[in-house]
Amino acid sequence: MALGTERKPTTAWWTTAAAGASVIALCYGFARYAYGLFVPRFTETFGLTTVGAGVLGGLSTAGYGLGLLVSPRTSRRSAHGTVVLAGASATLGLALMAAAPGVVPFGAGIVLAGTGAGLVSPGVAQLIGRTAAPRVRDRAQTWANTGTGLGLAASAFTPLLAFGWPTIWWAFAALGVAVTLIAWRTLPRAPASDPADAGPACGTVPLVVNSVLIGVTSAPYWTFSSSRLAEAGLSPPAVTACWFTIGVAGLLGGAAGRLAERTSLRTANLTAWTLAAAGLALLALPRPGLPGALVSSALFGLTYMALTGLCILWAARLFPSRPAHGVTWSFAGLGAGQTAAAPLAGAAAAGLGSAAVFGLTGLVALAAWSQLAPRLAPPAARS
Repeated sequence: MALGTERKPTTAWWTTAAAGASVIALCYGFARYAYGLFVPRFTETFGLTTVGAGVLGGLSTAGYGLGLLVSPRTSRRSAHGTVVLAGASATLGLALMAAAPGVVPFGAGIVLAGTGAGLVSPGVAQLIGRTAAPRVRDRAQTWANTGTGLGLAASAFTPLLAFGWPTIWWAFAALGVAVTLIAWRTLPRAPASDPADAGPACGTVPLVVNSVLIGVTSAPYWTFSSSRLAEAGLSPPAVTACWFTIGVAGLLGGAAGRLAERTSLRTANLTAWTLAAAGLALLALPRPGLPGALVSSALFGLTYMALTGLCILWAARLFPSRPAHGVTWSFAGLGAGQTAAAPLAGAAAAGLGSAAVFGLTGLVALAAWSQLAPRLAPPAARS
């Protein structure tokens, strides 16, 4: 289908962005990332060893990869259906985990929940790319992407609740039913894209390199920031407050789209990378204290959501009629970077200390300034 024959949007861009963000919040904040907050409770319930808990965490990544693999095809046929399928998969996975009588069905639920996360971002990107007006498309993409921050903020304090984890997981699943139904009712239907239009493959490598760098520099924070803060003397409630701050600050990452519109995608990207390096470096201080920890958390949340949102814009410029195709490449690179960096960061922390790891990671983040070279830079906006 030619771009000139696209259906005119019938829904305001902010409605589409908000509904997309709510499904992303469900799939990432509850169905994917909340697992790490409850590992001690899961370990007690199922008698898991450290290795067993890690294997179950790996199942989430496997499901995520599965979702990424199928999302370009499903998004090409129906972006609306892909987003609804993502919400349904996350909801079913959460319900299966809550009802699981043993570790095997619990693991199956983790795979289903992770699959929803793999489906949702390409689907939302495709839907916005095909229905939002060009002048607001960048803003819609980056604001929708901040749903991850919303999910993180909403789930941050749930481990402190007195309820058993199955009750909390049933509440997550009930919320998932509501979110999925709202998305099904409110998200616009986008026209299918031409299967022959795969976009310019030659421009994908810099996008994937940028995404891998996001994964490499974010993995130490997602994995070791809590233990680093505890090591620096912060109490468990203070560490939880920092996790909440990551989510709340991530909501501001949607402003990256507006910055890219007013300046350029490269300027917005390098600004976010510089702030990310500063946030990482704060945890390299011997005693960052609560103020330093909160600033670090805010910078990380803001820049992680901004950088992943800008990757979506980058992908949409490379593949204007099939954004899901580029987003899949980008998020696969991000996942690969996180998978490779987490064990490396753990080994480095054992030998050098966690503070040194965050200092080195901050320096690695500055490698993004290589995008000043035209061959590594994001593409300019299309006229």
